[in-house]
Amino acid sequence: MKLLATRGLLAATALLGVALSMATPTMAQNSAVTADPAPDPANRASMLSFQLPSHGALLNALVYVASGVGPHPTAILLHGFPGNERNLDLAQSMRRAGWDVLFFDYRGSWGSPGDFSFTHCIEDAQSAIAWVRDAGNAARIRGDGKTIVLVGHSMGGFVAFEVGARDPSVTAVVTISAGDVGASELLRARAEQRGMALKALAQALAAQGMAPLAGTTADALASEALANAAAWDFVSLAPQLASRPLLVITSDDGLREPNDAFVEAVRKAGNRQVVAVHFATDHSYSDQRIALQAAVVKELAVIGKK
Repeated sequence: MKLLATRGLLAATALLGVALSMATPTMAQNSAVTADPAPDPANRASMLSFQLPSHGALLNALVYVASGVGPHPTAILLHGFPGNERNLDLAQSMRRAGWDVLFFDYRGSWGSPGDFSFTHCIEDAQSAIAWVRDAGNAARIRGDGKTIVLVGHSMGGFVAFEVGARDPSVTAVVTISAGDVGASELLRARAEQRGMALKALAQALAAQGMAPLAGTTADALASEALANAAAWDFVSLAPQLASRPLLVITSDDGLREPNDAFVEAVRKAGNRQVVAVHFATDHSYSDQRIALQAAVVKELAVIGKK
């Protein structure tokens, strides 16, 4: 009986060890979402507020600087249209996970000077990357200046795809309900239907709120989307993003179809590092904020080890 009991205890202990080894990564990842890290008195977490130079404008910007001597990898957080959901809870979780997080407002949005346009959003994200790579700036935020992940929500996801595809040195791309800025609908529309599609897009943009944006109109933005419809199509970007880690998150907001099409295309292009996650929630992930943070932090943990 003692031998059987001992064997049973050993077996139970072994199973417990396996269970703990499987659970530990998840627990560690979740800790960045739910608990503060131990402070480093010599290198405390902090916030750096500054103005990001971009094409003659100085944009409102800040960096959540991670605790510890570093050097830290950097996530650039790209907000959507017009930017009501800023995802700063996600920024805090990424910082607790050891990442510096740069957040800024595009030209012409939320008080940043200049005129707002989709093209300017792309250019401003490129300016943010250049700022992070500058050796002096990297030293200020204890960053490595090399490991850069673009994290974009809605229109910010579109910007992340576009900028990541154009810059092969971007480490990885994370998108959250990436919006295709109407490109797929405009591409599918026949010539005689494009006027109606253009009007519908302008109405949709206006409904989301133009008040925080300067130097543009909903009609002008819709026309810009039409002029760039082919170049801004998600699927066409797959070959340029086939060699890097990608996390594509979707929700029940009507944007899943183009994102799923992108995931399929990038996998066909040979990407074995793309992860697709779906949440049954709205466009702002209103009742899945913790789950959203956990999914992003989990992927960043994988990217940080590469």
